[in-house]
Amino acid sequence: MPFIPHTPADVDAMLAEIGVDAIDTLFDEIPPHLMGGELNAVPDGMSEMQMLNLLAERAATDSGYTCFLGAGSYDHHIPAAVWDLTARGEFMTAYTPYQAEASQGTLQLIYEYQSMMAALTGMDVSNASVYDGASGLAEAMLMALRGNKKNKTGRILVADSVHPHYRQASQNIVRNQGVTLSRLAVDASGVVDTSALPDETPVAVVVQQPNFFGRLEAVDAITDWAHANQALVIAVVNPMTLGALKPPGEWGRDGADIVCGDGQPFGVPMASGGPSFGFTCCRQSLVRQMPGRIIGRTVDLEGREGFALTLQAREQHIRRGKATSNICTNQGLLVTAGTIYLSLVGPQGLREVAVASHGNAMCLRAGMLELPGVEAVFDGAHFHEFAVRLPVRAGAVIEHMMGTGILPGLCLADFTPDLVADAERTLLVAVTEKRTEAELAAYLAALRDALAATAQGDAA
Repeated sequence: MPFIPHTPADVDAMLAEIGVDAIDTLFDEIPPHLMGGELNAVPDGMSEMQMLNLLAERAATDSGYTCFLGAGSYDHHIPAAVWDLTARGEFMTAYTPYQAEASQGTLQLIYEYQSMMAALTGMDVSNASVYDGASGLAEAMLMALRGNKKNKTGRILVADSVHPHYRQASQNIVRNQGVTLSRLAVDASGVVDTSALPDETPVAVVVQQPNFFGRLEAVDAITDWAHANQALVIAVVNPMTLGALKPPGEWGRDGADIVCGDGQPFGVPMASGGPSFGFTCCRQSLVRQMPGRIIGRTVDLEGREGFALTLQAREQHIRRGKATSNICTNQGLLVTAGTIYLSLVGPQGLREVAVASHGNAMCLRAGMLELPGVEAVFDGAHFHEFAVRLPVRAGAVIEHMMGTGILPGLCLADFTPDLVADAERTLLVAVTEKRTEAELAAYLAALRDALAATAQGDAA
């Protein structure tokens, strides 16, 4: 039987109903040169040994560097027990826990994850995760659209200091769903200017803490302003920083309404950019707008504790028109790693990681600003990420320092060229608790050499 068992008569009837003559007409917006040819060619397969050798070669290109990259993916220490446990067959091969009586271990793990994420963010409820932080923000926007029923504008204010990839991904997801994303400008200090907030009533306001530049926003003032204008507050947060910073549930007088972000700092390797898992938390009043699954704890008829899929607002479970999302898969394996990480380090451990990361970052920043021609891009409070302006092109400095085994940071010309002056000379640097005094000293020495070598090359 064909996978789609439509008879020619079925096909003709459907085409007649929608008013076209042939199936190919449905794809006429695709340029002809993209149809067929090499695009549809499936490459030859390779043996297991060849595949492993190829992937090992590619993985080796990322090894051997001391990492100062950030912008949403960070080089934190991962205790050995995290992946020793996560890689067990019970977790590695487990699938969606639809059958509760056979999935109590998986359900309990997700329940513990939800409990810890709700406590960490200061919110009432967490779901079982989403793909990543960027899609989590898009889902949060759609939650706000459904939850703020009194506001029919469909307009959401997004601070320019929110990660550009998050803004781009959100735009791609919500643009055909009646949502308009408007910009909330940042000032010369790299944060939202609370004295110049617009006089309007959006559905929601999105603010990131710490923001893309590593700066700390005036979240209390922004939250209170948004609520005074009948807007919901969507907080995008780096969860590791919540070991030291005020949780979004305590922002302003009433707290944020929805919290999202990426769980990569919790036991997930950078892995050349992914995968990781996104988290979404909210207040109780919005729980039925939450995408994906929510695991609950209950008792059976004999009074024994158990766990079940309490809310399942996906199109697989309910009518498509009533579903909250169709892209809200739970990143179960990565959530397992994150849950084990949180269980191992605990609240005090999270605080120590956050404080150590901040201390290392401020130490390196102070040393960099002592080098000739290196300037701070933004003054004020930072967490463990900061931007500096170099006297030469950042790309050339990055290339030179990579030759010494150091990934020195990211050139902002590749991310926010319109928000930072001289973006091609601007470097975004992240520092975690892993970096030692010797590594910080080596960074400064390598940067000094790179600046000199690059300056000589430009002069020549």
